[in-house]
Amino acid sequence: MTVTDQDPGRTSSGMRHFRFLVVGNAVSAYGTYLDMIALSLFAYSLTGSATHTGLFLALRLATSVLTGFGAGSLVSRLDRKRIMVTSDISQAVALVVLVLAPTTAQAGLLYAVAVVTGAGATLTSVALRSSIPEIVGQDQRVRANALLATGRSLAMVAGFASAGVLISTVGYTGAFLIDAGAFLFSAAVLARLPITTRSRQPAAAAGSGPGSGRGAATDTGPDSGPDEARRPSGVLTAQLTALRYLRVTPVLLALISLRAADAFGSASHNVGLPVLSTMLDPQHPAAFMSQFWATWAIGNIIAQRAVARWARRTGRTINERAFAAGAALMSVAFILTFTAPPLPLAILVATAAGIADGFTEIAYTTRLQATPDDQRGYVFGFSATAENLGFGVGMVACSFLLEQFSPLTVVTLFHGLAVLLAVAFLATLWARRRTTT
Repeated sequence: MTVTDQDPGRTSSGMRHFRFLVVGNAVSAYGTYLDMIALSLFAYSLTGSATHTGLFLALRLATSVLTGFGAGSLVSRLDRKRIMVTSDISQAVALVVLVLAPTTAQAGLLYAVAVVTGAGATLTSVALRSSIPEIVGQDQRVRANALLATGRSLAMVAGFASAGVLISTVGYTGAFLIDAGAFLFSAAVLARLPITTRSRQPAAAAGSGPGSGRGAATDTGPDSGPDEARRPSGVLTAQLTALRYLRVTPVLLALISLRAADAFGSASHNVGLPVLSTMLDPQHPAAFMSQFWATWAIGNIIAQRAVARWARRTGRTINERAFAAGAALMSVAFILTFTAPPLPLAILVATAAGIADGFTEIAYTTRLQATPDDQRGYVFGFSATAENLGFGVGMVACSFLLEQFSPLTVVTLFHGLAVLLAVAFLATLWARRRTTT
């Protein structure tokens, strides 16, 4: 862990505004997690086909992957706050249209909703993560990322926990309207906040260092300036721009590759947990999953709050070595989960997995945010593509492998690869450091 450059433009108002943003984003995330349950169940109840349900989920994930290709160009050229507001409103409108549509048209509209929600989630993620250093200052980004991650973790617990109750009491219509309300609330909060989401300085100045490129103006309209016309656009150009920057910063390229391998490994426990739960308790298969994710969430929140306090007290940030170590520990914890240990040990392992997962999320985002603002959007767009692609490929691969092998074997294979790459990454950094010294 290294000391971050202090940002002379940092003000307390930036962090105060950011807390309101965290609340709005948590409410929006609640709608997203509620969607994951409600929309997939609605797709199956409407079509009665597991194939159609799978196509719906696959289309949503594929849209997230494809959106990542162009997200970097969009958030680098357009007003990032406006992108986030538009994404929230678009998802709310899509859900309302689905509710108001006649039953005969809802099956087709489901695929449109998958596209809108998949694209909206990716655009919001890329725009928000690339904006944080401009909102709160480079020296506050660890604390800000921890606050944001805590809000999303609480939203995830609330969304998953309330989905069954809401669907059984107010039905799918009520659940979708609550989702839409959550997205509109987030859009309203964002629209009211006087925040700066990107640097107004020319690209040359913004690229002078990780703490430079700060502007004092707020987002009252589309970002524009003399350098705007020279910024590249297009899906392919955005990826090439990111690769050109990453080629001269090979550590970041390796870090994103490790994150993609981490997402590939995470797909195995997401697909394998329902299988393991059924094997452990065929009569109550949801019991183990609920217990695991609840414990995991507690560990996640513990890590996020601990990192936030540490950053506030020390003023330090987190480097790529810390991320790699956390990713390796997280994968080991998930492998141990599938050995079906006794209950006390299972709780300890799930908590450790949550702590490592929460820490790596903050560490990864914080490290990428050190990128100069004129390149940050492209880097986060490239990262979103790599993460979603790794997760999608992993989902498909382990679905086939679980037909032939035990969950422990599949999870060990997938997460074992992530552990090996993390260790190789750490060894390479250590060797480079010794050579430099």
